[in-house]
Amino acid sequence: MRARWGRRWEAFSAGTRPAGFVHPEAVAVLAEWGISAEGARSKSVQEFAGQAFDLVVTVCDQAQEACPVWPGQGRRVHLGFPDPAAVQGPPEAVRAAFRQVRDGLARRLEEVLGPPDQ
Repeated sequence: MRARWGRRWEAFSAGTRPAGFVHPEAVAVLAEWGISAEGARSKSVQEFAGQAFDLVVTVCDQAQEACPVWPGQGRRVHLGFPDPAAVQGPPEAVRAAFRQVRDGLARRLEEVLGPPDQ
């Protein structure tokens, strides 16, 4: 989101069960689009408790994960995706799962936020 809409939106990312690291496949598929994940770290939603946001986007797969409930202000949008880190199989299947989520998230965010910044 920051790479595509960063002129209009300030983005924060966190999870209900942070892994403690940024998945290497996430870094790799972002790099395919020229997006650097330098400085990214795994964070808990607890780090942002009490903060107000204009928009809260959840991306968890409701069937398998606990989606956070954000009690603060802000419009809420759910864009459900399966966790690509849960995919088992050969490396190319895992990479394909991360690409699918990256591409789907980009499409869905454009529906919510409008065209990316120029």
